[in-house]
Amino acid sequence: MFSRLFHRRATSMEKYLVIVVIAYIALVGIKNPLFFSLETVFDTVRSGSTMILFGLGLLVVLICGGIDVSFTAIAAAGGYLAVKILLASGIDNILLACAIAGLSGCLMGLVNAVLVHKYKLHALIVTLGTQSVFYGGMALVLGTKSYSAAEMPKSMASFGSANIVSFAADDGSSYGLTVFFPIAVVIGVLTWFILYRWRLGREIFAVGSDADAASRIGINVGLVRGFVYGYAGLLAGITGVIYFSNLRFVNPTGLVGSELFVLAAVVIGGATLTGGEGTILGTILGVTVVQLFQNTLVFLGLSASFNNFFFGTVLLVTLATMYLRKRRANRENLVFGNA
Repeated sequence: MFSRLFHRRATSMEKYLVIVVIAYIALVGIKNPLFFSLETVFDTVRSGSTMILFGLGLLVVLICGGIDVSFTAIAAAGGYLAVKILLASGIDNILLACAIAGLSGCLMGLVNAVLVHKYKLHALIVTLGTQSVFYGGMALVLGTKSYSAAEMPKSMASFGSANIVSFAADDGSSYGLTVFFPIAVVIGVLTWFILYRWRLGREIFAVGSDADAASRIGINVGLVRGFVYGYAGLLAGITGVIYFSNLRFVNPTGLVGSELFVLAAVVIGGATLTGGEGTILGTILGVTVVQLFQNTLVFLGLSASFNNFFFGTVLLVTLATMYLRKRRANRENLVFGNA
């Protein structure tokens, strides 16, 4: 069934994560049957939507052999710029907000690409620097004033509370499947199409595997890097609007600091820091693991402190598994050296 759906076999990391997710859900469900409810599922989907969008953009960058830790600053700056323009112009439209944030995010991503490719700087150092530049520039030019639900653009507040389907809870409140879910699905399908059904996708994998070899066979490495960083910036900018809308509170300082959780989730999903590897399904499973640990510990009667413990344990086991798998593959291919 998996092969028919994805036209490939599941990777060992995807199988491992499916086991982790099923085992954890079973453990929480046995401990607290209230966990098995639509409300819990919908809450997990809502809180995980922004991480999925961040993760898909970062996945493309990692496959191309780069890394980006500036995407939260891009999301904060792009989303906050959109809020400021909507309030100043009086044009209260969610599509305009997404267009402004996405375009500005794409431009900031292209800045990363130029610095990485033209000046041959390490991507981690570049994006650490631009993270501060983008965030600091936003604070200097736009400020960091927060806006409540009553003060923010009404289209964003309405967008954040909109559901595809809604149900009434026992206490009289309502819950439902957020509109962020189909957006995440569309972005996931688009990313899949780019990576597996477009020539550019094969070039992204080729550059990530060996940039010099890719250049020798005629691939424009600079153009490919420009696309992946621009695409990651585009998704980050749109995610900034979704993040503010979901909170129904505009606080540009709230996003920065969560980038390492996203990076770890994508790596748990099977993407490597050396490039050329990674899958969309693995990224979704990695984000699912993180979200389960962050949102469901209360059902086990554990404090939030256990989140870091469980998350760190899964991350270490995952990295050890990846190392051993790579080492075994090198032995089978008679490749000797550091695994």
